Amino acid sequence: MTARVEHTDVGAYALGLLEEDDRVAFSAHLRTCAVCAVELRELSGVADALGGVGRLRNGGAAPSGGRRAEVIDLPRRHRATGRRARRGTFVVGAAAAVTLFAGGVAAGAALSGEDAGIPTGHSTHGPAEDAYRRGVPVAGTGTGGVIGGLVIETKGWGTHAVLELGGVTGPLECELIAVSLTGERRVVTGWAVPERGYGVPGSPDPLYVHGGVAWDPAGIARFEVRTTGGDTLLTATV
Repeated sequence: MTARVEHTDVGAYALGLLEEDDRVAFSAHLRTCAVCAVELRELSGVADALGGVGRLRNGGAAPSGGRRAEVIDLPRRHRATGRRARRGTFVVGAAAAVTLFAGGVAAGAALSGEDAGIPTGHSTHGPAEDAYRRGVPVAGTGTGGVIGGLVIETKGWGTHAVLELGGVTGPLECELIAVSLTGERRVVTGWAVPERGYGVPGSPDPLYVHGGVAWDPAGIARFEVRTTGGDTLLTATV
């Protein structure tokens, strides 16, 4: 066939997907087209990125020659849909693949920064634990070996309460309840305790949860941790 050169060929050229006559023609075009040359440099990592995806999906091993040939040949099977459509698919597909690849790598690094030896620059604790550590806890009185404390913060909308809870096993469903000076009760937050529990042998980390209530701290008498079955596990007077 007679080779034609179009600027949209740069994506296919970067991926090595052009037919031989088109590839030779585009190579010559690059020597005189600064726009395509710049775009090619920007896409120079596309092939490596796509190859990296293949290695990740194959447990780190490079894809076999037969498999790679099969993947590379897929766009060529659709030549009948038109030269321009094929080129558009090359460019858009390459950009999408690189975006997904880069996003996956970035997400993996963010989720496993410590394991990979990459400093994240962020706290290793959750927001509830961070808030608890910043405050001055009020010790609670527990039953049946349950221990814990509470940090409260005054907010414009009411009171923010952060609970640390340990010495509890499940399965249980619990609620943190605020009790006003007049005896009114409001649920601050709720959670489930798995069978292994929190702050016990075999599961030593305590539980941290937080929530809010639309009352000023001055109007709150105490907080209670209660099961949905009606048992009181911890009481913190504020």
